[in-house]
Amino acid sequence: MTLHPIIALWAHPRSMSTATERVARTRGDLDCAHEPFMYDYYVHRRAGEMPHFEVQQNHPTSYAAIRDMLLRRAQQGPVFFKDMAYYVLPYLADDVLFAARLRHVFLVRDPHAALASYHALDPQFTLEEAGIEAQWRLFDMLEGMGHAPLVLRSEDIRANPVPMMRALWDHAGLADAPDALNWDGPPPEDWAQVGAWHEAATGSTSIRPMAPDHVERSAARFEAAAEASPHMRAILAHHRPFYERLCARAFRP
Repeated sequence: MTLHPIIALWAHPRSMSTATERVARTRGDLDCAHEPFMYDYYVHRRAGEMPHFEVQQNHPTSYAAIRDMLLRRAQQGPVFFKDMAYYVLPYLADDVLFAARLRHVFLVRDPHAALASYHALDPQFTLEEAGIEAQWRLFDMLEGMGHAPLVLRSEDIRANPVPMMRALWDHAGLADAPDALNWDGPPPEDWAQVGAWHEAATGSTSIRPMAPDHVERSAARFEAAAEASPHMRAILAHHRPFYERLCARAFRP
């Protein structure tokens, strides 16, 4: 039986992962799943509350059932999914066979920008849900298991989308697909379950370059959010060291 690749994009919220997923979908040769393991975290375990989430009744909810769904889909062809690392961190250390089936990619974004964007959609998000520490824990665990995950910065993708996405496809063992960097048509049907989270990606037709004042505007948005929710500064301070460790391992074009 052919073992088709399963590409796992391990993200944190508001890291540009949905736009990256849209590129994967536009390739046309990948069966894509949108955050399948959130059903284990938010529905099966009830580990948190996610606003703007319309649960699909036919979606598997336990980690094992979701994993088995992805493995079944990979019997037909290559699979791509993006998820948050904190959804699966309790499981993958003991699921070495599934971890070995995945081509692991990590996506990180400047936490000032990511946390401010997250706060605009869910001011009550938790320290764990900020997600960057779990990314580092998962990355470190996978390296300890002998894997060599790829780390990408969303800022680098926006500045140089062609070589950065080529690095992702090379890591996944797939052909380059520069035409997939532009898309049109309606958003994927399975985005409807969390549609409010993806309005920017839904309304776009490509990965947008950053404005010249992007860093300053992100810092200002974060400060405004922190004025409303002072705990944001503690969340930033907690996650920044893990972000910096991941950035130190990031691919540079």
